[in-house]
Amino acid sequence: MAPPIKAVIVDDEALARDAIRLRLENEPDIEVVGEAADGSDAVALVKTLQPDLLFLDVQMPVMDGFEVIEHVSVEHLPIVVFVTAHDRYALKAFETHALDYLLKPFTAGRFRAAIDRARIEVARAGDQETHQRLIELLDARRRTREHRPARESGEGAGYLLRLAVKHHQRIALVRVGDIDWIESSANYAHVHVQRQRFVVRMTMGELERRLDPAHFARIHRSTIVQIDRIKDIVAAWHGDFDLTLLDGTVLRLSRNYRDRVLERKKRR
Repeated sequence: MAPPIKAVIVDDEALARDAIRLRLENEPDIEVVGEAADGSDAVALVKTLQPDLLFLDVQMPVMDGFEVIEHVSVEHLPIVVFVTAHDRYALKAFETHALDYLLKPFTAGRFRAAIDRARIEVARAGDQETHQRLIELLDARRRTREHRPARESGEGAGYLLRLAVKHHQRIALVRVGDIDWIESSANYAHVHVQRQRFVVRMTMGELERRLDPAHFARIHRSTIVQIDRIKDIVAAWHGDFDLTLLDGTVLRLSRNYRDRVLERKKRR
C-alpha cells in the first residue's frame, strides 16, 4: 500500500484553512501534516516537512504565495494547488501555465477535481512537467515585475531561465546560465553543469527552441552547448570537428552546424 500523500495548508484566513482541512478528512490517502497562516511559517514548514502537496494562498501579507515558492524551490518543490480570491492576473497566469487553482469560495465539485488532479501530479512528479510549468510561471512573473527589457544579463525574454531537473530521485532547479552542455537521451536530455549530470524531460528539439539562441547552439543532432563554454574547434579525422569546452570536455561538431556555431560565437 502506498504511503499517504503529505499535505500542507497555507492561508492567512483560519476559515479557509478549516474548509480545506475538513474536506481533506474525507480523503483517506491524504494526510495533513502541517498548517501555516503566513509566508515565513509556510517556508519553514515546507523545508522541514517536505510535503508532496501544498495548498497555497496567493494573497498573503508580507510574503505572498509566489514568494513562498521562490524561497522553498531550491530545497523542495511540491505539487501546488493555489488558492485565491478573484485575481485576474493570477488566474490568467495559472491557466496559461496549466497550473491548478481553487477560486474562493470553491464548491465541493471543484475541490474534488483539484484533488483528483493533484493525485495524478504527485504520482508522476518525477516527470518534472508540472514543476517546470511552475518555475516558468515564477520566471515570467519576475520578468513582468522587474520590467526587464528583451535582453538583460543574457536572459532573452520568453526563453527558459531555469529548468526543473531530476537528481537523486528528487526535483532540483538548474539556472540555464550554469549549463555547460546538453546531450540527448531519447525523450529525455542530460544536462551537464560543472561535471554534474541532471535529467530533464524535454526533447532536444524543444530545448533548442526554448533556449536563447544568443547563448546556446546545437552542434550535433544529439548535442547543444552554451556558446561561452566553447574553447576551440579543430578539424577531426572523422570528417566533422572536435569542439573542446573550457572544462576539457571534447564533443563532436557536425559539419552541418559548424558555420552557424562559428557565427554565433563571433557575436559573443
